[in-house]
Amino acid sequence: MAAKKPKQPSSTIALNKRARHDYFIEEKFEAGVALQGWEVKSARMGKVQLTDTHVFFKNGEAWLLGAQISPLNTVSTHHITEPNRYRKLLLHNKEINKLIVGRDQKGYTVVCTAMYWKQHLIKVEIALARGKQMHDKRETEKARDWDRQKQRLNRIK
Repeated sequence: MAAKKPKQPSSTIALNKRARHDYFIEEKFEAGVALQGWEVKSARMGKVQLTDTHVFFKNGEAWLLGAQISPLNTVSTHHITEPNRYRKLLLHNKEINKLIVGRDQKGYTVVCTAMYWKQHLIKVEIALARGKQMHDKRETEKARDWDRQKQRLNRIK
């Protein structure tokens, strides 16, 4: 009898579920994030919130705005902690140019959808997204409810 593998902890630090509700996700990109030491410790403890985050571009660089990383109580007092500071995203110039061109189209924006561990590095998933209208949100909700009902009916059979 084979021994069971120990369960691996999830590599996901935080998800932005609101982004999937408010936007149609067109294209995804993986980016590194320039973080300070106390931010990495807070991320390890899961004190990250990505709701209402978006990406803006300045001088050919991508910056993450709105990501809230709460400081731990154990962080040294000599550190100045800013939970809502701008964080630089590490992307290739080709990817930045593709995102800028996509964002300049009407109705499109760039949002952060997830933060996760990739080996020993913290990465974020950013997406080129198109905004949903109210009727699109209702349509998505109806489709999700219908899928749930189909699964319930299949379980009964």
